[in-house]
Amino acid sequence: MGTGRLTGRRDQEATVPEASTAGGSGGSGAPRSLAEALRARDDAALSALLHARPDLLGPVPGDVTQLATRAGTRASVVRALERLDRFTLQTAEALAVAPDPCPYPVLESLLTGEEGTTGEDNGARAALPRALGALRDQALVWGDDDRLRLVRTARELLAPSAQRPSPTGLGPTVAEATAGMSPTRIQEIVAAAGLPPTHDPVSAVSALTGLFTDPERMSALLDEAPAEAHQVLGRLVWGPPYGEVTPQPTAPVRWLRDRGLLLPATARTVVLPREVALHLRGGLAHRDTAPVAPPVTAHREHRPQLVDANAAGQALAALSTVEELVKSWEHAAPLVLRAGGLAVRDLKRAAAALDTSEQSAAFWIELAYAAGLLAGDGEADERYAPTPAFDDWCELPPADRWSALAQAWLPATRTSGLVGEQDAKGRTLSALGPDLDRSAAPEVRRRVLELLAALPEGGSPDPEAVLDRLAWERPVRGTSALRTRLARWALTEAEVLGVTGRGALSGPGRALLAHEDPAPLLAPLLPEPVDHVLLQADLTAVAPGPLRRPLGDTLAVLADVESKGGATVYRFTPGSVRRALDAGHAAADLHAFLKEHSRTPVPQPLAYLIDDVARRHGHLRVGTASSYVRCDDDAMLGEILADKRSAGLGLRRLAPTVLAAQAEPTTLLEGLRAMGYAPAAESLTGDVLVARADAHRAPARSAPVPVPDGPPVPDATLLAAAVRAIRAGDLAATAVRKEPAPSAGAPGELPRTSAAETLATVQAAALTGSAVWIGYVNADGAASQRVIAPVRVEGGFVTGYDHTADEVRTYALHRITGVAELAEDQI
Repeated sequence: MGTGRLTGRRDQEATVPEASTAGGSGGSGAPRSLAEALRARDDAALSALLHARPDLLGPVPGDVTQLATRAGTRASVVRALERLDRFTLQTAEALAVAPDPCPYPVLESLLTGEEGTTGEDNGARAALPRALGALRDQALVWGDDDRLRLVRTARELLAPSAQRPSPTGLGPTVAEATAGMSPTRIQEIVAAAGLPPTHDPVSAVSALTGLFTDPERMSALLDEAPAEAHQVLGRLVWGPPYGEVTPQPTAPVRWLRDRGLLLPATARTVVLPREVALHLRGGLAHRDTAPVAPPVTAHREHRPQLVDANAAGQALAALSTVEELVKSWEHAAPLVLRAGGLAVRDLKRAAAALDTSEQSAAFWIELAYAAGLLAGDGEADERYAPTPAFDDWCELPPADRWSALAQAWLPATRTSGLVGEQDAKGRTLSALGPDLDRSAAPEVRRRVLELLAALPEGGSPDPEAVLDRLAWERPVRGTSALRTRLARWALTEAEVLGVTGRGALSGPGRALLAHEDPAPLLAPLLPEPVDHVLLQADLTAVAPGPLRRPLGDTLAVLADVESKGGATVYRFTPGSVRRALDAGHAAADLHAFLKEHSRTPVPQPLAYLIDDVARRHGHLRVGTASSYVRCDDDAMLGEILADKRSAGLGLRRLAPTVLAAQAEPTTLLEGLRAMGYAPAAESLTGDVLVARADAHRAPARSAPVPVPDGPPVPDATLLAAAVRAIRAGDLAATAVRKEPAPSAGAPGELPRTSAAETLATVQAAALTGSAVWIGYVNADGAASQRVIAPVRVEGGFVTGYDHTADEVRTYALHRITGVAELAEDQI
């Protein structure tokens, strides 16, 4: 790029873009460096740059030159390139292989082809001003239209090399490819190409370059080439430009190599020079340009009411799934792995309980975690358990519960789709474990929803069209692949969560995207909770809608869920009835409960089932000795002793109605139940114990904080303050001062004045109300330049308005290294 240097700074072309201009004459008013181009920007344009590249604000640059230098650093440029769309990136790639500086017409021909050599324009010519303006706004290109310059770091990243092929498929220039070639060999190539000999290698390379860039002479040279030579060129023209050759190459390869149309890269490879490839391509830098974003259109049309109804059904199912998942961890909380996360067996168990795939179970687990409903309990043997926030969440209306889940999903950076994959070290990524954060996930989710929102209401796109659009918007390799996967997961998650319905964005989804509470829009779409069930003769109960909480909680203990959907089917079994009796419900209570909440008569088989289980429940009593079994029916105890399945319990008869066991009471209860009996636990006083396990809760903890994708986007207040500080610092650094006194330092050093001169100058400025330039060293020894307007000078201090800091400050006179009056037109 540019060859000028800044004293004590990085290269002049280090960074900042000029104000975007439609064209320029390249006269004396044209910027000579990126810093100059930046100074020509107004505050709005400078603020736009800082908003687009917030990494430039950490910390706020002291002046324009610092901003220019920082914007040219490798990390910052890489980040800026990653956020370009495909055509804007192709424009930057074309500039990287163009002459430096590059006139606008040359850049245009690299993207549209030489006139008459390409087919119909695909829109590249019309889209180029937009792409070039974006590069200028991003501080990646500066200069007027007749001297466009790509910042050096971007050119280094995008220009082709043997180690880093360019997406253009072009190779090095003739000058680069012949850099290590002997002068004799260069002269031989010049002679074979029909050019007159030169006096030095530089002029020989220049002559060869001139031949390859002259369309008429180049066409004449190629007309002499053998037909097989054209085939060789055809295989290399669009890249990669390197090819292997044998020690004895074929005649066509020798013909091309002798005339410099192929140049040696290594002992066994040759390369097609950039100038030759561009001639063969008709001047195109890319085989295919993509100036227009792939459209996302409605692939199917649905009635908006149908979309909302479908999304509401999915939302209701999501609430049921999350509640069932978290409640299942109340009494059987899974352990936290030593490295963090959930064990594979616990994920499988959760998937089986939810009757879904492991990938889907991981999504629900991560969603509950993101909403703050699950967390580690912090104990020595740490387990995952519901938090107190889960109890509060359960008391909310259904629409508000869904809103909490959706608002936790959209900004979350944890990505459940990665569960089961391996990280860079070969370790399997587990649900709730570390390394699941992907900072691009929220942006991709929001962008997917924005594309859906741009369609007519009820319109659902082809998912592949959405993926193509996202790949065009962020085409950088690696970044694009991750965004594609994130987008696929986002489409699936939005559907199962109820943000979309039948692939179209729902009304609540649009509210969520607009940062509004979606609950008011969702509430009318959800069915009202019902307070009754329909009992069937086949020992099932049908809930025609979501049940009110007391009814639903009791029925979940008394019966097992058999199927879900618009109506939930519960099945009564001996085990479920025994579970209700263990929880402290009497048979009479269960009969009354069913009679009260059933719209149909209680079927006789169900009544018999409850009475039969209740009659046998508690007939056997298990207590603690080691443990024991007692029963008034000694014949039943004899049956238990005679049953081979009881051998592992270590039973022996102590009395006609008492058996002692070596097993713990809990184990004994489970063993007897497995044998078909219905024992009940009893206390030390002989009373039946209610076997209702206490719900385990983790301490109150906040939901995980999303990992940001780089520095946060600054708000308007911060941008205004940053621009003001940069302008003030630039004023202090570039203000024109009057000629210093002879006592000042040597040329190029900061002016220094004596204490008496310093005092006299600031006192005069305070009397006249003028501004002066000062060099100042603070208490930490940091030196700075400032422009101040002194107001008061007393007690060894000067107080005045500091234009650099934009506030009134006080400075110690003995810390002022030098002072100079400003030129009359500076303040």
